[in-house]
Amino acid sequence: MPRSLLRPALVTAVCAGLLWSAVPAHARPAPPDGGAAVTSAQWTARASDAYRALQANLYQGPDEHGLYLERTPRQAGDQDHSYLWPMREAAAAAVDMERLPRSGPAYRRDAAERFATVQLYATSGDRPGYASYLPAPLGSGGDVYYDDNAVVALSQLDQYEATGDRAYLTRAEQTIPVVSRAWDADAAKACPGGMDWFDSPANSIRATNVTALSAQLAARLYEHTHREAYLDAAEQWYGWVYSCMRQAPGLYGNDRADDGGTDPTLWSYNSGSMIGAALALYRGTGDAGYLAKAVEDADGSLAYWTQGSRLHDQPAIFNSFYFKDLLALDAVRPNPAYLSAMSAYADSEYAGNRDATTGLFRFQPSGGGDYDPAAPAETLEQSAMVQIFATLAGATAAPHGGHRASS
Repeated sequence: MPRSLLRPALVTAVCAGLLWSAVPAHARPAPPDGGAAVTSAQWTARASDAYRALQANLYQGPDEHGLYLERTPRQAGDQDHSYLWPMREAAAAAVDMERLPRSGPAYRRDAAERFATVQLYATSGDRPGYASYLPAPLGSGGDVYYDDNAVVALSQLDQYEATGDRAYLTRAEQTIPVVSRAWDADAAKACPGGMDWFDSPANSIRATNVTALSAQLAARLYEHTHREAYLDAAEQWYGWVYSCMRQAPGLYGNDRADDGGTDPTLWSYNSGSMIGAALALYRGTGDAGYLAKAVEDADGSLAYWTQGSRLHDQPAIFNSFYFKDLLALDAVRPNPAYLSAMSAYADSEYAGNRDATTGLFRFQPSGGGDYDPAAPAETLEQSAMVQIFATLAGATAAPHGGHRASS
């Protein structure tokens, strides 16, 4: 899983199967009781409010190269700027704001700026890619994490679809050789295949998120280009996760270690990325078998994640991935349960995790769970809430089944 979430509080709580123990600042709102649905205009207002808070409190401005803080207030040991993953999510938030009904065009310049800033993390040389932190002269650099690279390219595809600017498609295509380096071809390992988490001899796991997100990327590139190499890669990568990491419909373990061990921890974005990959394969090939797998995973995962506080306890950014993939499926095979679950989650988090004085969202150290007034607000999770609200604004403005969500 990504570095930003590798914190002791998260590992302890999730791996032990515990609920969050911190006392919430205020009571959680009751589950939706059939009251009036939130309208597209209300979701737009919530997205706009969350975006303004992101820009006012975490955006560092043109004088700082358009970068963001990791969190506010700054914590001891924080870098001068955010890591790549939060920067990517700020870019994804701008893309989703760009797609808002009626007011979207006002955010086009912001979205373009975000993608220009993401390029500051790019490295060249024999093993190019987007580094986890800014390379010199702006920073000390960092390893190339393959999940980061896959999601950056997925956002570039979103921006290509939003604008028609082929420069974004070209950048997304340039990431395929990067993530392809991650494929582990050692036939002697248990369940051969899968993709390394990061580009280093120290890597010891083949990660579900890298492999599934890369499959989704390759499948979406095949949709746009019809290059057979992309289809071959997407099917190989998707097939490994499906055969080696699937625990139940829609539920995929986190990783497989090179020594044969597995981490069975479930994350909502792994559910989503496999739904998204299967759906893109269906759209690109017309193979109804992929659509059936996407639907089975969507329905199975939704039955699991909507039990109790499971969605609430997941990092908000993981739920953003998950819900966008559900709504992308909804555009092809409508199911009102997908939009209903996303709306209920978003409404609950707006009521329970938002600081009304600043518009900032605050969570437990994991990025999910109950409101913590002492916690710093983070670019990662604030961007997640912007994405969720903006996506709902579009989904509730369109006829049912008419929304294609971004990643």
